[in-house]
Amino acid sequence: MRKLLVVTTLSLLGAPVLAQTTRQPQPGFNLFSVSQDIEIGKQSAIEAERQLPLLGNRSVDSYLNRIVQKLAAVAPGAKYPYQAKGVNSTEINAFALPGGPLYVNRGLIEVARNEAELAGVLAHEMSHVALRHGTHQASKAYLSQAGLGILGGLIGKPSGGAARVLNAVGGVGLNAVFLKFSRDDEYQADQVGAQMMAAAGYDPLAMATLFELLRAEQKRNPSKLEQFFSDHPSSADREARIRQQARTLGTGRTQVLGGFAGIQATLRRLPLSSSQQVITQSNITPSQDTAPGSPTTVRVDPPSSRFVRFEHPSGFFTVEHPDNWNVYPSGLAVSIAPEGGVITRSDGRQVLLYGVIVNHYTPFESDETRRSLSLQRNYAPFEDRTRPRGTLEDATDDLVRTILSSNAYLRAETGSARPEVIDGAQGFSVLLSGTSPVTGEEERVTVYTRGLPDGHVIYALFTTPGRDYDSLQRTFSRMLRTLFVNDAAAHRTAASGQGLLH
Repeated sequence: MRKLLVVTTLSLLGAPVLAQTTRQPQPGFNLFSVSQDIEIGKQSAIEAERQLPLLGNRSVDSYLNRIVQKLAAVAPGAKYPYQAKGVNSTEINAFALPGGPLYVNRGLIEVARNEAELAGVLAHEMSHVALRHGTHQASKAYLSQAGLGILGGLIGKPSGGAARVLNAVGGVGLNAVFLKFSRDDEYQADQVGAQMMAAAGYDPLAMATLFELLRAEQKRNPSKLEQFFSDHPSSADREARIRQQARTLGTGRTQVLGGFAGIQATLRRLPLSSSQQVITQSNITPSQDTAPGSPTTVRVDPPSSRFVRFEHPSGFFTVEHPDNWNVYPSGLAVSIAPEGGVITRSDGRQVLLYGVIVNHYTPFESDETRRSLSLQRNYAPFEDRTRPRGTLEDATDDLVRTILSSNAYLRAETGSARPEVIDGAQGFSVLLSGTSPVTGEEERVTVYTRGLPDGHVIYALFTTPGRDYDSLQRTFSRMLRTLFVNDAAAHRTAASGQGLLH
């Protein structure tokens, strides 16, 4: 998991230090690890290539991959095995799958005017991979189905966790959940892609000139660009943003590989695919959550007065809990619950009805989307508009909104947001309540967030049936008092790119 709203540099390996005044994009909430991104990409590529009419031309693929490797040398994030293949389609399009596979239609190579414009598209698509947008979208899609348990890593049997999530959101291959990005995702890929171009020796302005060319081409031949503008949401200011950024980056001497005209000549000699249908993503319908047939009655033993300490394996945090409660660690998260406090539903998903989740916060939405949604929310923890909102307020707002969207039965209690001090640092608490669809009883969830010096956030969710809320306050209060965070360890573990599905 990654930083929250921190003005830092997303390091471009091998690149000169670039003066930046805008916040660097950071990978968002993700249930998957980097290694799982790569495995998902490999599986998706196998399925995708059963549908795509690949060019299979060694010269074209070699040229594409020479550009890709030049850009990969300065790409941010993990060292993904980027690899590009040409597709025998006259549509003007390109896309990337999680973990590194890239596909470029001949129509795009043919319409580009130079190597730098082609590199601009490749850099943009590689940025989606580096920022993990595909599995971020899949994680958000699953979160909307899975409820609170997913925030603590409660996803069923560890060996089947990733497969279960993928199945729920449509599986691997040309799955739209991996390929359909938000406007903010596209802005981020433009920004990071332009930085990669400059660091690799390409003029980042070429990314903007290609977009300008494609808009003109759309007017002449809209069918060739229908899928491109479907996959890449058009925005009136995208091109202007890139031009402005290009002016601040500078490139010095442009260093191209050469041979672009020869590759276009090669394509003119190659026959078109006999099947020129529009290449689209699969429209697999994600499986829907199913509720148990009858309400579940929760009966647990009273919490022991004897507490034991749980220490996260990374040293990220420690917390004490009753010695008759079970611990379920997963990635950076841990769920702690009494016997009977976690149930397994008919679809194999686990639901936390009684217990505590502690986890590291990462944004569920991008900066611009969070700011926009915070003005449209249907609850009122932070109504003060007379002063700027802080990072922790924004984080709490975003986390609460995410919980409400994935647990529609819950509502934030009006006026329940309160400032807190947790382990000597500023924090907030918000009380949520509603009738649980699993038990048919009132459920209460208290959300605690605590800020970290480097802009990260740790949160704790205390969940209980309403009938036991008062009697558990002493237990929950003691657990909160014994939550101690190692800020240095938090930074190390967040930088490692761990997912919840280990």
